[in-house]
Amino acid sequence: MFITSREKAIIELIIKTSGKHTAFSIAASLSVSVRTIQRDLKAVEKTLERFDLRLQRNTNEGLMIEGRNEQIFRLIQHLTGSDPVDETPKERKLRLLLVLLEGEESYKIQGLAADLGVSITTLSAYLDELTEWLETFQLELSRKRGVGVELKGSEQSKRKALANCLLMDFSEEIIESLFLLEKGEHQQKKLLHYFRADYIRAIDRIVNEAMNNRYSRLADSDYIGLIIHIGITMQRTEAGFYLEKKPYESEEAEEQSQVMAISKELEKTFSVVFTKEDIGYITTILKGSKLQEAASIPYDSIVLSQMIKHVIQNVSSQLHIDLTNDFSLFQGLLAHMEPSLYRLKQQMGLFNPLTEEIKKKYPVLFLAVKNSVEKEFKEIQSFPDDEIAFIVLHFGSALVMQEEEITLKALVVCPTGIGTSRMLASRIKKEIIEIDSVEVKSLKEIRQQENVHMFDVIISTVRLPFMHTEYILVNPLLSQEDITAIKTFLKKNVRNLTKNKKYKNSLVKEMSPLQKRERPLAELLKELKDTQQSIEALIGHFRVYSPVHSKGYEDIITEMLEKAEEEKLISHTPVVFNALKEREKKGGLGIPNTGMGLFHCRNEYVDTLVFQISHLEKPCLIQGMDGNEMYMDSLLLMLAPEELSSKEQEIMSLLSTSFIESSEAMMIFSSSDEEKIRTKMESIFLDYLHTNLIKE
Repeated sequence: MFITSREKAIIELIIKTSGKHTAFSIAASLSVSVRTIQRDLKAVEKTLERFDLRLQRNTNEGLMIEGRNEQIFRLIQHLTGSDPVDETPKERKLRLLLVLLEGEESYKIQGLAADLGVSITTLSAYLDELTEWLETFQLELSRKRGVGVELKGSEQSKRKALANCLLMDFSEEIIESLFLLEKGEHQQKKLLHYFRADYIRAIDRIVNEAMNNRYSRLADSDYIGLIIHIGITMQRTEAGFYLEKKPYESEEAEEQSQVMAISKELEKTFSVVFTKEDIGYITTILKGSKLQEAASIPYDSIVLSQMIKHVIQNVSSQLHIDLTNDFSLFQGLLAHMEPSLYRLKQQMGLFNPLTEEIKKKYPVLFLAVKNSVEKEFKEIQSFPDDEIAFIVLHFGSALVMQEEEITLKALVVCPTGIGTSRMLASRIKKEIIEIDSVEVKSLKEIRQQENVHMFDVIISTVRLPFMHTEYILVNPLLSQEDITAIKTFLKKNVRNLTKNKKYKNSLVKEMSPLQKRERPLAELLKELKDTQQSIEALIGHFRVYSPVHSKGYEDIITEMLEKAEEEKLISHTPVVFNALKEREKKGGLGIPNTGMGLFHCRNEYVDTLVFQISHLEKPCLIQGMDGNEMYMDSLLLMLAPEELSSKEQEIMSLLSTSFIESSEAMMIFSSSDEEKIRTKMESIFLDYLHTNLIKE
């Protein structure tokens, strides 16, 4: 009977303090996450069964071992004389997968079992599990008597399978190793039996430098995924396992230039050479990654924006609740769906460790989202449940946000993505009424934050080995046990938490029940001002040009920019023109089935919001947003400053998505009738003001 050192420690703790230890307190005692302890408790229960003992929980969730005293004594004797085996079944399966990936030849069953230190029966069970799992990556694990075990499939599929295994089962270990490497405290030469420590340390540093700008910051989970994929690429290529030749994205893609810069830095540091196929493969990984901030997503993804609005409308109608004016929900979905659709089209897939919990916890919402997404995105044959679950988190967050009551300040450290962190923050505010506000930080940000003491409570979904301040480990979906743990912490620390705070007068609450929902006046005035200035700028600077002579669209854009510079709307026309051309290289700008092309950019030399139209005398051939060529006879120019507030982004998004909201709107915006277009814009903005600001 095998038992790990952690399982042994858990049993000893429960025996010593029967009924007093909970999963949370054991996790704190052993410096691991609550989820880890909950997984280990299942193994502990199996161990106890062999001694006719049972693991029970009292009314306060305290853990105790029930059974005859002589059986407990036998268990203690066994623990005293046993040597823990610290390699878990998951670790053995990883080592088995690594062995199978090492070469093309077959491996004898007896040799594999001896290498892993397991019986042939156990190895057969592992192989059965691996065979089924590997099929999802188009890999075949063949077993032939007299020949042995062999893994068949493409090199790309093998790399994806290995990366998925590491991210699915060892994400916390990877995160901890990265921090230890950065601090120089990691002593082993290899991480997780595979990665060279010096490779991973260098990749982390170089990728962090390359991604450390406003528009390229990745969600922590995707940042770690990128590091893993690059590490696998380096070591597989170095070992002589090359990717199959296939066409990848255009060399003009921004993601590819970033990957090339990263690869060149790594080639300078190590004697490794990235092939053209390696660059293309990592580019697809980067392009399918989620950005860390929803605000980083451009406001002008018109076709996708319209589809997302339809999804929100559909879900709202199914749930009988109006979420159509929740810009935060719209923006979060736009940030998620762009890379999500790319991943699905590339058959990359995405593992979501919370899928089953989400399906159980929000079954109706899950069905509503699945119905809406599959109805709207018909080009995707089937949306995996893992992808649907991520989308559900965004809607769940929006629904939870509708009820809030608060008093203390919390910091949430959550590396699992935009939707998960927003959901967790909202749940905390809803379930724990004492908490006034919740700020979400990524792992990278929390390490650089010096004033963590300004928060009353720090809550994290992963271990923080670098954190010296007390924090609480929770499940990303915030289980009842997590809620109890947070409340217990607040109760124990109430004296410190209220030391520098004042209680609100309860009479004031009774007199003004809406007061608890109010925001600071300065914040509200800022939003009103941004809204007013945005609408005034777009209406006031609107023009429709009709070129006198037939010209190419680039000449027309130049003329429009020069006139805008004369009116002091922009400065340095050539710089803004180049920014527009760079945006055009990233993807088509033609709005499919409209005859309109939307040329847009955000640039430091743009001083205000600008929207203007030029009706072309002769249609020009351009690339559409769907990747197909199309003729443009109406050129829409939309410019914005580099820095935009959330309200300015919302107004720009509102205008851009209105171009294709109906057949009537498409006819108006593609016409050359300036007054009719201006009237339509005024109608759009007036409707927005009545819905969001004017409460009659």
